[in-house]
Amino acid sequence: MVTNLHELGTPAENSIWIVGAARSGKTARLVEQFCLWSKTVKPLPATVSDQWRSGRRRAGQTAPAILVLAANGDNRLELADRIAVATQGKYAFHSTTPFGFFEQEVLLFWPLLVQSLNLRAQFPLRLQPETELELAARLWRRELDEGILQQTGVSPNRMVRRTLDLLQLAAVSGTPREEIKSILEQGFAGDGGSNSLWTSMGDLLERWREWCLMRGLLTYGIICELYWRDLLPNATYQQQLASRYQAVIADDVDDYPAISRHLFDRMLDSGAVGAFSYNRDGGVRLGLGADTEYLAQLESRCLVVETLNAKAGLASEIGDLAVNLAVNSDGFYPLGLSLPGSVRSLETTSRAQLLRETAEIIVDAVKSKAVEAQEIAVVAPGMDAIARYTLTEILARDGIAAESLNDQRPLSTTPEIRALLTLLALVYPGLGRLVDRDAVAEMLVILGSQKHRELPDTEDSNPTFNLKSQIPNLKSIDPVRAGLIADHCFCPDLDRPQLLAITAFPRWDRLGHRAAGAYEQIVEWIEQQRSQQQERLLPSPIALLDRAIQKFLVNDRYLPFDRLAALRELMETAAHYWEIHGRMQRLEPTNGGDSETIARFIQLLRQGTVTANPFPVRSEGPEAQAVTLANIFQYRSSRRAHKWHFWLDAGSPLWLSGGAATLFGAPLFVRSQLGRPWETEDETVADQQRLRRILVDLLSRCSMLYLCHSELAVNGQEQTGPLLPLINSSVSCQQSG
Repeated sequence: MVTNLHELGTPAENSIWIVGAARSGKTARLVEQFCLWSKTVKPLPATVSDQWRSGRRRAGQTAPAILVLAANGDNRLELADRIAVATQGKYAFHSTTPFGFFEQEVLLFWPLLVQSLNLRAQFPLRLQPETELELAARLWRRELDEGILQQTGVSPNRMVRRTLDLLQLAAVSGTPREEIKSILEQGFAGDGGSNSLWTSMGDLLERWREWCLMRGLLTYGIICELYWRDLLPNATYQQQLASRYQAVIADDVDDYPAISRHLFDRMLDSGAVGAFSYNRDGGVRLGLGADTEYLAQLESRCLVVETLNAKAGLASEIGDLAVNLAVNSDGFYPLGLSLPGSVRSLETTSRAQLLRETAEIIVDAVKSKAVEAQEIAVVAPGMDAIARYTLTEILARDGIAAESLNDQRPLSTTPEIRALLTLLALVYPGLGRLVDRDAVAEMLVILGSQKHRELPDTEDSNPTFNLKSQIPNLKSIDPVRAGLIADHCFCPDLDRPQLLAITAFPRWDRLGHRAAGAYEQIVEWIEQQRSQQQERLLPSPIALLDRAIQKFLVNDRYLPFDRLAALRELMETAAHYWEIHGRMQRLEPTNGGDSETIARFIQLLRQGTVTANPFPVRSEGPEAQAVTLANIFQYRSSRRAHKWHFWLDAGSPLWLSGGAATLFGAPLFVRSQLGRPWETEDETVADQQRLRRILVDLLSRCSMLYLCHSELAVNGQEQTGPLLPLINSSVSCQQSG
């Protein structure tokens, strides 16, 4: 702990505001400041330093005096590692993200909230977004069925998500939820919905919040509202906050929500000092709850303002020129303009040809040793499944790996997950409608993989390195045999669908010994689980999933990292789902049993719900020697840098739009916009400002740029995006043949 607060000085003397572009040294400056301030903090014993880093405490231990914040989980881990290396792990600090801090504080001081809000004394449970969506849809079923909660061209699930997002946006901006209706009415002024719709949305959110708090369920929006509106003004909490932290270090505050400013003001008012880094061209999460302009006002609380003028990558060379060409092309397009040789264009007619030639350039560059695979990033406004698959497959032919950055795809896109969901429907009764012939055939292929120990040993095998773990699994049941088995041995039934004995297929001898044996093993295992379920010896569906994974998927066989991550994601999602189900059953018992809950769980995943990434958020060990594939938002959020950039679909108009990185109604809840209508001119200006930030930020993260453009998009339409002047001014590198 700080033995003397005056050693850190007063906020006016020591609080620091650091301004700079991407890769200008802002984070390094914060680490340096931490090293200076940490000298007044008593070192923590090495045996418990790891527990401090994770935020856990034990009785009798001294709390860390410095709060360290980063914009997201990946950045937090990196910042914590850099501080630990710089200080050799000698000093305690609390490392988290803004939302992580709000959640921790609400849970830690829940008794205060129970007392002040007169809530039921029960431990709160955090709802994941997918569970939040399902419960809200069930609560608002009547309004959805009657068309009260409806917008033209918007699906019911999307309408529910939009409504829930409004509560989140109001909470993170520090706006009372009672004002949501009036903000929507003033902001949209009748466009995109009627006043009755906005009123209904506000009323439903009030009902949803009350319903959640009565059951001890917390969402992102509810947590943030409880923190800024109920906990932060609490005198008891303010005393605790002041006694726990004497300093705060916050990196990239341009990505923080507005209520973070409330927290920082409170800490500075109570005598803490702060060091904050800010990127004028950042604002990656602007549109997802961040309020860049409002956080910029924090500069007035800092006497020391440091400006880092260094520009990295191509931004120093062509940053202003690129912005003028893309954003101000109407008034700026000098004749004879050409960009340097470090900016090249690849232009094709079709997108399929563009993907192929982009991959070929990467292969040539890696093979010629011009650049390493891990120094290449392919960035696109929307990295769709076709682009990911095509690039990955072409690169793999030449032994070059590709890594999708934070690829948030629905769990149901993974074959192993679909097989496990089919298995659930075969073991538990009453789920016959959820399983069909094709699903059974796929399950047999996935679960019928041959184990590695059945492969013959080679004479030159290395005893210290098991080569078998590095080769793909052989399939005991291939798709053709699986289809034949499903045709003849699968017996549909609404209550108890069955897998019959292999002899139900008259020509089962044609399947081969290996396929027949693997099938019988699956049938025998399913029957064992059914028997245990009937005798109540199967604890829960989570236990069944775990048994199936251990038996068929990870027991002595190879699975790629992305498949293992999907399995972890499934188990975490299932555990959370049944934890919430258990809470609901205790408060509102129903007679549906496990089958009804399992059916909802299977349908939830099959409809394409994207679940949260599994923990940990990054893999252990050295970074993969792979080409990075990412969309703009994912890449900017990661704050990575690569020598070579390939901007895919550079001619797409999507570069000018926020897309999925902007929530419905988000501009209305920015502090500077509150109470004003959102006009077309405002949207145009916002799009241009976003494009400017994107260009400057991405150019700061590369030293060689390929603008990859196809005249026609996937749908056959001509592409006339804002980067066309940039493409036309670059050096062509069209591939021959």
